[in-house]
Amino acid sequence: GALALFAGMRALWHASRDRDATIAFGVLLATGFQLFIHARIAMLDVFMAAFFLAALWQLAASFRAASALGARINLGLAGIALGCAIASKWNAAPLAPLLGLIFLAARWRAVGTAELLAAPERGAAQGGARGVGLIEAALWLGLLPLAVYAITFWPAFQVEGGPFDGKGLFGAHLHMLELQQSVKQGHPYQSTWQQWVLNSRAIWYLYEAIDGAQRGVMLIGNPLTMALGLGAILWCVVIGWVERRADALAVAGLYLASIGFWIVAAKPIQFYYHYFLPSCFLLAGLALAIAWLKARGAAWAYWAVLAGSVGVFAYFYPIISAAELDGEQAFNFWMWRDGWR
Repeated sequence: GALALFAGMRALWHASRDRDATIAFGVLLATGFQLFIHARIAMLDVFMAAFFLAALWQLAASFRAASALGARINLGLAGIALGCAIASKWNAAPLAPLLGLIFLAARWRAVGTAELLAAPERGAAQGGARGVGLIEAALWLGLLPLAVYAITFWPAFQVEGGPFDGKGLFGAHLHMLELQQSVKQGHPYQSTWQQWVLNSRAIWYLYEAIDGAQRGVMLIGNPLTMALGLGAILWCVVIGWVERRADALAVAGLYLASIGFWIVAAKPIQFYYHYFLPSCFLLAGLALAIAWLKARGAAWAYWAVLAGSVGVFAYFYPIISAAELDGEQAFNFWMWRDGWR
């Protein structure tokens, strides 16, 4: 969880060079509920998100590298982190090509179509990453993640009588795909992407008496920032197009692609925690938007959103942190919507 917070902030800093936006993103991410809750629970989502945000951090850092060697190191680390993200959870796999597309877009923006495939001069800045051409970038962001992903299966193949014993890498994936597609029975907490966007369906990770007290962990997003973030994504699209802001367009693209995948995904049973990574991009868009307002004299809006996010987080803290509650019916205090019950 700490890595996800730090990596997300560094990625936005390298992309925007905006101190106010970077600080705001850290506050919004820390008080956005999802990162806090998942960082305290041993689910795969927080590892996937941390590695994916680390990959974005290193990709963005490669565009700011002072040398070709520095850019290659950043891209190599991005590839390793991306492979680890996919190995943690397949949710990252459909988003993996986006890193290559971001590199391609940055290169095209810098040199245009005519020189897009030309080998960059050693040490020269071409599309941000100094001295790195498209073919080399494909190795760092394509083949390297696949190799890292494959290597992570090695320990499982050593277990005699394990689920992958004798199957090999290809057979293991067929086995996993079969298991994924076999889950068709409905679940009380399942939800749809529309409910994620509207923050209207919660998941109860816990609600029972533990250590002599009633405790609960309800997974929702911060009601304030999840709503404001939707407007911020629209702002990112408009301002990114009008002012040719690559940071705003990248954030909007990451959000729309990550939520778009679940709109078309064949997986029949889906849950709100699948919105974890999209919500990170949503909050990044909100951070950029309020920093833009602050730079234009509306500092009150910047601080109001941050204070509001912290205040709502504090209000919901007992029911998202397994704190001691007053009794079995204590949860009703936070039930603003029927879909959270």
